[in-house]
Amino acid sequence: MQEKTINEYILSVSDIVVKYKRPLKAFVRSFGCQLNFSDGEKIKGMLIKMGYTMAEDEQSADVVIFNTCAVRENAEDRVFGNLGFLKHYKEENPNMIIGLCGCMAALEHVTDKLKKSYKFVDIVFSPSAIDKLPKLLYEKLSGSKYAFDTNEYNLSAEGLYQERDSSFKASVPIMFGCNNFCTYCIVPYVRGRERSRKPENIIQEVEKLVADGYKEIMLLGQNVNSYGKDLEEKTDFPDLLRKINAVEGDFVIRFMSSHPKDAGRKLIDTIIECEKVGKHLHLPVQSGSDEILEKMNRRYTVEKYMETIDYARSFIPDFSFTTDIIVGFPNESAEDFEKTLELIKRVKYDNIYSFIYSKRSGTKAAEIDDKISDEEKGERMTKLLAVQREISTESYRRFIGRTMRVLVDGKSKKNGLLNGKSDEFVIVEFEGDESLIGSFVNVKITEAKNWAVTGVIE
Repeated sequence: MQEKTINEYILSVSDIVVKYKRPLKAFVRSFGCQLNFSDGEKIKGMLIKMGYTMAEDEQSADVVIFNTCAVRENAEDRVFGNLGFLKHYKEENPNMIIGLCGCMAALEHVTDKLKKSYKFVDIVFSPSAIDKLPKLLYEKLSGSKYAFDTNEYNLSAEGLYQERDSSFKASVPIMFGCNNFCTYCIVPYVRGRERSRKPENIIQEVEKLVADGYKEIMLLGQNVNSYGKDLEEKTDFPDLLRKINAVEGDFVIRFMSSHPKDAGRKLIDTIIECEKVGKHLHLPVQSGSDEILEKMNRRYTVEKYMETIDYARSFIPDFSFTTDIIVGFPNESAEDFEKTLELIKRVKYDNIYSFIYSKRSGTKAAEIDDKISDEEKGERMTKLLAVQREISTESYRRFIGRTMRVLVDGKSKKNGLLNGKSDEFVIVEFEGDESLIGSFVNVKITEAKNWAVTGVIE
């Protein structure tokens, strides 16, 4: 018998849902990275197509789906804790369907634990099986005890309806998976090898988003610079950027994440030459020590990393860079850490996203006997943040007197000012009417802080 298509399963579930004497509600909670939140929007879209309305919380929902992250073990523990709360809700409402998806669902020890200790979880599916949700939900509604699909590493179906969280900012995954196997990272094990979407499908999605009024297009991938290596068509990420830049309309193109080993001169040339691409590069260095970088399997040195920085700034002296830093990688010495401080002083990042190393079972780094105390790691993090605050404050002063083009995100809860991000991905605050949210404005900068700049609309 031929397998039903996704749309046929959507219709089959919809036929069941309409037989209920009340509207059915669904709640989706996403954890982790922007790729996960993009997946969560697709899950919401499919649920809406199947006849569900979105609930405001888990307790009032008929279907609850946790879209999980597996990067850190404490995130995994938090999800299991939240599942424990759901058990109480299900005891009150035995017909509640509970689903778990995302990166945790691709870990064998997680699925084993669910089957053994969390038998009230009804549906489980991995990141590459998102488009199987209608089939799994149909199976559950038709009487199956469990509905699992966790074994595939494929591209999800194209054209899934996406219930976007924003009306003017959209994320567009361009590839899935990772081939890098950094020793601290679980991603290649849960999202599989790199798979690139066809450029024509990406362009078509961007064209529709721009036509619908979206002003920011965020291209997503574990390593966007590897885009196209698995395609028959000879294309790479800078080529894709140029094609998207050629789409008619007024919008800004952003992307993450870039792996430094693949971020070369062609990428910098493309960013500088394409007027719609934000003049900013998030380039995660992780450490300023070559010895630690080697232990991380990052496959570049500090000097190789600096070649990209220096090349960009040979064209734009204050080109905007941000980065990720891991503090306290197993057996990181005081000298290794000082080299990281030297690097951030040398680069002068606009911002850094810093993390104390978190052991992740299943990775190579988790096997290392770490002799650094948590107290010492905490002290290093405090010192790193203090140094970066000084750098950011000084760095942001370069914008005083300039006019920056800003996409208005919303209103600050702290001071009532509007805020948004410039083409350089810098937070900009200013006075203005809420009707400006979702549009571009020009702001003349008058003040610099250590995390943002302030100005007035011109």
